[in-house]
Amino acid sequence: MSTQVAVTQENLTVITNGSGAAAILSAGIGSFAVALFAIAADKSAFVKDLFVFYKPTGALSGETTVAILFWLAVWTILNWRWRKRNVSLPRINVVALVLLGLSLLLTFPPVGDLF
Repeated sequence: MSTQVAVTQENLTVITNGSGAAAILSAGIGSFAVALFAIAADKSAFVKDLFVFYKPTGALSGETTVAILFWLAVWTILNWRWRKRNVSLPRINVVALVLLGLSLLLTFPPVGDLF
């Protein structure tokens, strides 16, 4: 006995990957922002003073707070734009990993001090 199932448009559920890709890419961008803010605060006294939100921790409090706000903004925008789309996930993953690698490299003092 064989049974055949008729596939119709109503039976198909399309799952998009845009929201997941937005989360992955925004994480890479957010981590890179932390590195850029840390370098900017190290190089400029004015920027360092702007980033002091809580005196005992110094500029680190502002660097991380602003980076988190930036990450959330990027995630919200990308999710809004990509939520109903399928995007190239391998390319998004590569870009996010490159940004994460660069952020780790830039926060390493010998490399960060080059700027």
